[in-house]
Amino acid sequence: MVRSIALVTDSTASLPAEVAEAREIHVVPLQVVIGATAYDEGGTDGATPDRVAEALRERAPVSTSRPAPATFAQCYAELAAAGATEIVSVHLSAEMSGTYESACLAAKDAPVPVTVVDSRQVGISTGYGVLAAADVLDAGGSAADAATAARERCAATTSLFYVDTLEYLRRGGRVGAAAALLGSALAVKPLLAIDEGKVVPREKVRTATKALARLVDLAVEAADEHQVEVTVAHLANLDRAEQLSEALHERLEDNLAGRQIDCGEVGAVLAAHVGPGMVAVSVAPLLD
Repeated sequence: MVRSIALVTDSTASLPAEVAEAREIHVVPLQVVIGATAYDEGGTDGATPDRVAEALRERAPVSTSRPAPATFAQCYAELAAAGATEIVSVHLSAEMSGTYESACLAAKDAPVPVTVVDSRQVGISTGYGVLAAADVLDAGGSAADAATAARERCAATTSLFYVDTLEYLRRGGRVGAAAALLGSALAVKPLLAIDEGKVVPREKVRTATKALARLVDLAVEAADEHQVEVTVAHLANLDRAEQLSEALHERLEDNLAGRQIDCGEVGAVLAAHVGPGMVAVSVAPLLD
């Protein structure tokens, strides 16, 4: 049996398996295609950030693939068969992936009502919205209330990241070729953000050290006077990620009120688009 209102997300939400299991969150994987082989994101035999980073360094063909509508349809049908009478399905930005569209297509013919939410975010910033929905459901709230909480948490969350090069984002079509050319021509280190579901330039700095310092400043600015949860993610850049995490712990002590900053590698699907060296921070204010 599952709870009467089931909660679904996709693997890019970056929720640890033990968290998803404990919170009764059902995760549908995206795929990473390396060469001619497709791997599900997550799992012991699936795509890993290390595998993706190595493939990118070797200039092997790397792409990503959304779940097919049939995959969501099977998930929704299984949850309904297990006792769910409604489903809330929260996914990464529709501007970045067709995952939301696949979920919507599957929802049309699902055996129970499905509310599909476009988080307009990526990575753990989507995950924070999923967890907000789980909090509402745990408290006995409705599917509509859970969907609203997910949208509000994601809208309030700030996603910032640094990349060594825009080339990987350009290859995947996630940022315009002109922006990649500009970055290369000026030899700058771009700081990017997610705005209205899209990758947008935030600032340009000259060195990785300055980029890290600005990420800290911008994260503190985003937190303002709110109580927040913060996650730092990286791809093959642990030292800088740990430096960022330590600096944020110091600067956001009052905002965190004892909460730890999670620090780990970005998921394999997002890794395929940002490339080695990426460092990101997600600042998610707590809902009142």
